[in-house]
Amino acid sequence: MKFFRGKMTDLELKGLNYFHGTEQYYNYMGLKLTDGVHYIMENGYSWLVSDAAVILKMRPEVRNENFVVINLKLLPESKAKVTYEDGDYNLLYEQYYEWTDAKREIKLFFVGNVLMLSSEY
Repeated sequence: MKFFRGKMTDLELKGLNYFHGTEQYYNYMGLKLTDGVHYIMENGYSWLVSDAAVILKMRPEVRNENFVVINLKLLPESKAKVTYEDGDYNLLYEQYYEWTDAKREIKLFFVGNVLMLSSEY
């Protein structure tokens, strides 16, 4: 566990398996986020959601897609790669990170201006 803004965060995201749908949407940088995405933001993965919001709105390769799969892949030496694909496994964009404290790989879906966990689709 790590302290973030005075509270403990769960970088292993132990509660991730409890999200299957959402009860509330959160507005964030022009996107709607589900309960599950809000949970990962509150537990140390806000950088992933912030970067995804910018890339989904600004990158020409991605911004006109109706369905985007976002994969956080952890690499050796605390590095990471985030890929953005269409629904047919075609790579649209990828971003490398030289350092991360992330402990878990994550898959997000972006559909109809809603960013959600794959389990919430």
